[in-house]
Amino acid sequence: MPTLERITTEALRDLVATFRDAVRAHAGALNRLNVYPVPDGDTGTNMARTLEAVVAEMESSETDDLAATCDAISHGSLMGARGNSGVILSQIMRGISSTLKADTDGADGTRFAAALQAASSGAYQAVLKPIEGTILTVVRESADAATAAAESGASLLGVAEAARSAGQVSLDNTPELLPVLKDAGVVDAGGAGYLLLLDALLHVVDGVPIPEAEDDDGSGGAVAAAFDSPSAPSRSGSRKVGGADEVDVADQRYEVMYFMDLDDPQIDAFKHGWGAIGDSIVVVGGDGIWNCHVHTNDIGAAIEVALDLGGRPKEIRVSDLFEEVDDEHAKREAAMTGGDASTVAPVSRKSAAGAGLPPVTTAVVGVCTGEGMVELFAQLGVQGVVTGGQTMNPSTAELLDTVEHVNADQVIILPNNKNIIPVAEQVNALTSKSVVVVPTVSTAEGLAALIVYDPEASGEANGADMTEAADSVTTGEVTRAVRDTRAEIGDISEGDWIGLVKGDGIVACETDLLDAVLGLLDVIIGDDAELITVITGEGADVAVTDSITGWLGDHHAAVGVEVHAGGQPLYPYLFGVE
Repeated sequence: MPTLERITTEALRDLVATFRDAVRAHAGALNRLNVYPVPDGDTGTNMARTLEAVVAEMESSETDDLAATCDAISHGSLMGARGNSGVILSQIMRGISSTLKADTDGADGTRFAAALQAASSGAYQAVLKPIEGTILTVVRESADAATAAAESGASLLGVAEAARSAGQVSLDNTPELLPVLKDAGVVDAGGAGYLLLLDALLHVVDGVPIPEAEDDDGSGGAVAAAFDSPSAPSRSGSRKVGGADEVDVADQRYEVMYFMDLDDPQIDAFKHGWGAIGDSIVVVGGDGIWNCHVHTNDIGAAIEVALDLGGRPKEIRVSDLFEEVDDEHAKREAAMTGGDASTVAPVSRKSAAGAGLPPVTTAVVGVCTGEGMVELFAQLGVQGVVTGGQTMNPSTAELLDTVEHVNADQVIILPNNKNIIPVAEQVNALTSKSVVVVPTVSTAEGLAALIVYDPEASGEANGADMTEAADSVTTGEVTRAVRDTRAEIGDISEGDWIGLVKGDGIVACETDLLDAVLGLLDVIIGDDAELITVITGEGADVAVTDSITGWLGDHHAAVGVEVHAGGQPLYPYLFGVE
């Protein structure tokens, strides 16, 4: 193919679609650039889903209309941004599109360098307290290199090559600027994702192949070197990974995101209001519509800041940053390729929630993952099931829709995930039904709560009894480490099986799955244990399960054991001890 001298409307559309495809292919690898060694990172997923929204909006515009294409990229970026990385990415895309919109004859190297500068400026302006060593640094340094190349007379290809080269150097240096990355032995995931934009640019301009991602192992393609090029995980001064007392990511527990209607003159006051209660603040938008992101310990205050200024928050999403290791969002990644994973299960749709079931005094709406778990919840009397997770929490609207369609005027919601509790707690104010949230943080707690559920008792009585039952459960889970790291228990290697306990972090690490399970059970089974619930997921082995039950019989003969096929991804075994 001939080397392009200008980015035309066609080339811009090709660039965005190619970038989307590249991030989608590398999402697993980007997710693995996580300070925790678990398969639950979400940067790649959020960037990919953001770009899916951008491309969907772009494809609805006229293919030969530059202004319409740029407007679509800008609007799709704003409305489709997911997570902190997605919101910053949206500003990068909006900066590029707003600059190129005026170039009806196509953008040369000088103009594209200006577009990257606008992308960098927009990204920094969106963040109240910019942190170096993140995607912000990589974008800025690549834009500066592009500008320098353009000023020296470089072509579009020369500008692209300069930006890509400088971006790689900047990415490799992120651990030196951000200690948490150096401790974990990774580079910044958002910055790695941004380099795929420059790879896409080189591909469109000169046919340079996009780096390939290896199938499913999450370690290949454009970010493969990220696990080798930065320094290895620090062996001194290490901090506890995933524990409740020491967290090596941030001191703010919750990620709060929402769209907001607010007059533009009020936005600075809004940002400063958020600045008083949190960090990692990103606010993008304009013309009265804003996409907002903050890390905070006070979810209510994060919403009240908007209300106090006359704003209207909507589509509120909350994630618990300390409990990321509990969430199974690989299943959510499948949704980014076109599936609708936000509400499933045969009993949760409008046409099915409560359908054919007799009216009861109090119905239950539960959130869970895995076909087996959905079926088990239904068998225990749950009338509405909604699925969700770390990166695709069910919205208040989705929970409300299910509540409205169950066959009862009083409803219990079992969130079964700490991220979803604050969202569920909004439902009661939005319906004429009486809604009680039992704050379960795992499916094991949800199952314990369902044991004492009485469909003919009031919501208040059920709420009290079910909360007490859930509180009596100690939960644990086993998954596989996705990279080398160090935790309080010692060194962890990629591929090791690790056992995690809510509040204690990683308590077991073994090369053998059964050994990791037994190490975990040694920690969570106390002298007063009466019942152990074992929930098998994808990757569970029949022989291992038999060995687990045999070991329990030998070492805890007085404790009852129940085994359920949950079908959850990533975690072959979940445990609840009552």
